[in-house]
Amino acid sequence: MHYTVGDPIKDAKAPEGPIEDRWDKRRFSAKLVNPANKRKLTVIVVGTGLAGGSAAATLGELGYKVKSFCYQDSPRRAHSIAAQGGINAAKNYRGDGDSIYRLFYDTVKGGDFRARESNVYRLAQVSVNIIDQAVAQGVPFAREYGGLLDTRSFGGAQVSRTFYARGQTGQQLLLGAYQALERQIAAGTVEMHTRHEMLDLVISDGRARGVIVRDMVTGEIETHLADAVVLASGGYGNVFFLSTNAKGCNTTAIWRAHRRGAYFGNPCYTQIHPTCIPVSGEYQSKLTLMSESLRNDGRVWVPLRKGDERPPAEIPEDERDYYLERIYPAFGNLVPRDIASRAAKNVCDEGRGVGPGGLGVYLDFADAIRRLGQHAVEQKYGNLFEMYERITGENPYNVPMRIYPAVHYTMGGLWVDYDLQSTIPGLFVIGEANFSDHGANRLGASALMQGLADGYFVLPTTVGDYLAAGPFGEVDAEAVDEAVGQVRSKIDRLLAVNGDRTADSFHRELGKLMWDYCGMERTEESLRKALERIPELRKEFWENVKVPGDGEGLNQALERAGRVADFFDLAELMCVDALHRTESCGGHFRAESQDADGEALRDDENFAYVAAWEFQEEGGPVLHREDLNYEYVKMTQRSYK
Repeated sequence: MHYTVGDPIKDAKAPEGPIEDRWDKRRFSAKLVNPANKRKLTVIVVGTGLAGGSAAATLGELGYKVKSFCYQDSPRRAHSIAAQGGINAAKNYRGDGDSIYRLFYDTVKGGDFRARESNVYRLAQVSVNIIDQAVAQGVPFAREYGGLLDTRSFGGAQVSRTFYARGQTGQQLLLGAYQALERQIAAGTVEMHTRHEMLDLVISDGRARGVIVRDMVTGEIETHLADAVVLASGGYGNVFFLSTNAKGCNTTAIWRAHRRGAYFGNPCYTQIHPTCIPVSGEYQSKLTLMSESLRNDGRVWVPLRKGDERPPAEIPEDERDYYLERIYPAFGNLVPRDIASRAAKNVCDEGRGVGPGGLGVYLDFADAIRRLGQHAVEQKYGNLFEMYERITGENPYNVPMRIYPAVHYTMGGLWVDYDLQSTIPGLFVIGEANFSDHGANRLGASALMQGLADGYFVLPTTVGDYLAAGPFGEVDAEAVDEAVGQVRSKIDRLLAVNGDRTADSFHRELGKLMWDYCGMERTEESLRKALERIPELRKEFWENVKVPGDGEGLNQALERAGRVADFFDLAELMCVDALHRTESCGGHFRAESQDADGEALRDDENFAYVAAWEFQEEGGPVLHREDLNYEYVKMTQRSYK
């Protein structure tokens, strides 16, 4: 696929002045909507995870009319519920040197200096309020013996700033947001639409004014109009088929918005999580994450000798390689995810991996159990250990866990400015669906932080500033008819193929292709192979996919086929983005760009920018660059040694 270069993005709308004052300055300058007018304004929120749920609840509380959509049968089923280890906040309760500035610095450095300073600093500022909000909602964070909130360490930081609820932090935080959302549903300010999937965006007079959705139970195509649209539909890691995401996670909402004109930022930035249960067979449809929090007390190692297949208990200490502790003595087992993942791949590539196929490393708790006692380890990680044993049949109290990297999170997403508004006026994008805060690599426990920061604190201010200029008049009926026609046409086309292969079989093949050629390591050769094969596979999909049934009612095969079709288009853009960025940074590792020690080698002179891609029907995408200028953090080669 060819691409062209368009005009640079010169204004991301961040206020001027000292970075610590910018958010306060923006909040004060934001126009307000008086309470009586709020009742006349409607906001659509797509997605009910931490970002979408908290946004819809807060906007409803403020008095706006809110329409909330999710494709699950309940807002509680959003994938945020699967997050395990914790949420970061710069509270410095431990007195260990943490601060807002240190969280800001760690996040910028962890993202390999590919994030926008203003947004990241705001995230660090707002983080301190999130914990208070969650505690007030009754979220049962872990506490020390004296009753104070407990914290633990996570990768990429040398302070203990991660608040947690055992291995169920996402679940507890989502239940807090869900209760707030349900309160507004009961009050009548939020209209909830479950089992509805967004399939297109309505644009009228250049503004986002609504969505086209399909009722997944009846098959009815519905139009819902509003004064602003908020996408909180999560990430696109399932383009790889095997990932830690819920099976339903997809790219359709943001991809259809991209086709309507929203720029897509840094699509090649995908995160490989180092602490996942290894693949066990072709029958798998997803992978299971073991929380990064386990690296607080678990030690990662492999046999020192290639091909050593002895049980771990029979391998003495002097014949083990605690490779993260050896290579990165300053951070040890708590290096960032991208670094830990590549290190695991390297030792497995050397033939020192463990388990079936040699695709695994040990995560060993023997030292922690001896030091703390088994009861203390159970208190911290018991549900995670139970989950591991149920899946593998092995007791991690007695034998080390086996882990291997897997696709987890996507740092790329729709491009947004400081207000979280996309390049389409009136279309706001929050949480993992945007590209905003994590650069080329997300630090652990920062996803929950960003989702709640966006939903509870940032969006309600910035969307209000936009809505203060409204109302925006009647929606163009022709624009609605055109969007509905596009949706019906795509559904009819999928149903008409009547081929021999399921959508899942195409998805699995696409996912393996992406993992092999655009996964943990990319090369020019591999990316060009992917860009040759993806169009061929997509052509075969549209000629040979089998979608049984019809569109008049529940049809999960139709749902999956539509999502896989969008994954094909996204995969191609991901490879174009990865090919054009001839540097290594964070989760984007080009094998041609590494230093003598095998570490990622950035090219700040040529690539210190956000790649914001504009969709074009013909001639390939258009690249718009947003230069990243660092005033407060010096760009240095990352080192965790």
